Amino acid sequence: MENFSPTNKYRRFKAHISIFGTTQIHLRNPYIVAWWSAAFPGFGHLLLSKYLRGFLLFIWEVYINIHSNLNLAMVYSFCGDINRAKEIIDTRWILLYIPVYIFAIWDSYRTTIDLNKVAILAERENAPFNSFSIGSLEVNYLDQRNPLLAVIWSAFMPGTGQLYIHRILTGFFSLVWVVVFYYQSNLLPAIHYLFLGNVAKASAILNPEWLLFLPSIYGFSIYDAYSNTVENNKLFDSYQRNYLIKNYQRYRFRLPLRK
Repeated sequence: MENFSPTNKYRRFKAHISIFGTTQIHLRNPYIVAWWSAAFPGFGHLLLSKYLRGFLLFIWEVYINIHSNLNLAMVYSFCGDINRAKEIIDTRWILLYIPVYIFAIWDSYRTTIDLNKVAILAERENAPFNSFSIGSLEVNYLDQRNPLLAVIWSAFMPGTGQLYIHRILTGFFSLVWVVVFYYQSNLLPAIHYLFLGNVAKASAILNPEWLLFLPSIYGFSIYDAYSNTVENNKLFDSYQRNYLIKNYQRYRFRLPLRK
């Protein structure tokens, strides 16, 4: 393995590998990141590996959403009962929700643009980075994974796709919250009654206020697992290319020209 010791010799690094995961800086579409923040505050920051900010905004969204009855009001709106939706909205909480929601979108968009600039500079500097990390809790190393498998596992259970590509923090966080959403929404007992043919009972026990959280976390987990698997594979190819050039390619080597 190549010796690696971070010093002030290099200003920017493309990636960092630790026992908790692989963090890398690469070009992203700021509109896509902002869209995920609009879908669920915190998701855009998690895509950028801004974990503390992302976790804080995610928990804020769940807490304020439940106390303001926002999801429940959305259900009544979808059913055409606008008056009922207006009645159950708690303005003491919903007015707190709006500024933080807008901030999450704006900050994720701004951060993506800044990180894209850093990614270009880091690519040009091409500083070496560690490719192997071993500790008392975990082993993590840079290698290639199958993006399709990451999608499949995330579709089965959000968080497992992240564990497949060793994004431990995002994977653990997603697993914990998807269990909370499943339990509070009563989705699994409803599915049980649906298999028994008791549709009325299945509909009656569902809690739509918590059920509406599930599509967001499923969609994010699938997208995050797929996109990061693809980018990790690109990072692996870049690392291997630099290693082979440095250690095996002669400095006078030139590619043959076409006649």
